[in-house]
Amino acid sequence: MSDGQHVGEQPEEELALAAGEHQHVGWFRFHFADERWEWSEQVQRMHGYEPGTVQPTTELVLAHKHPDDYGQVAATLAEIRRTGAAFSTRHRIVDTHGDTHHVVVVADQLFADDGSTVIGTHGFYIDATPSGQTGVHEQQERVSQAVAEIAEARSGIEQAKGMLMLIYRITADAAFELLKWRSQETNTKLRALTEQIVKDFLELDYQELLPHRSVFDRLLLTAHLRVGS
Repeated sequence: MSDGQHVGEQPEEELALAAGEHQHVGWFRFHFADERWEWSEQVQRMHGYEPGTVQPTTELVLAHKHPDDYGQVAATLAEIRRTGAAFSTRHRIVDTHGDTHHVVVVADQLFADDGSTVIGTHGFYIDATPSGQTGVHEQQERVSQAVAEIAEARSGIEQAKGMLMLIYRITADAAFELLKWRSQETNTKLRALTEQIVKDFLELDYQELLPHRSVFDRLLLTAHLRVGS
């Protein structure tokens, strides 16, 4: 996914995910004019469908949202249709089997062929569902692990994983899958990409409070454009 992908291009996301090795990361597209959705095989499976058996609609997308998160997601969709802005959200979905999944969705603008008209949004889902009966203590340990990885300044990959774990509240495995996916999708070496992400995040200017998550979203989605610059 590039910064401002044009409609009509073969989805790089689809090429990167075709092998099915990233089972917890998948792409989507939403076209505003006809409210047409596209889901990768991984996103279809997150919702409990076998690939090719469902044609997602806005109604279906919202029907899978957890009742407590429905209002938040519906309001977000209404806002992006109105403004055409990029967005990110963390919420729960309920699949066709009744199982609840915790997902992180990060999306950018989808442009028409003229390169300036926003016609939709596209991005990716991360299934951040805790494995097993993950309690608060284990989640706290994961945060502590992320902090330790940053403090110890191990490799750029480990630092980037730790940062993503903190920002998106995902596991180390999910963070690594996301980094690998971005590397393949943008045809950028993993180490170079992660080093750029770490550099971008560390150069942010803030005091006690972290910047809004949308700031991190934009850096993550465009890091490959700055590698080597």
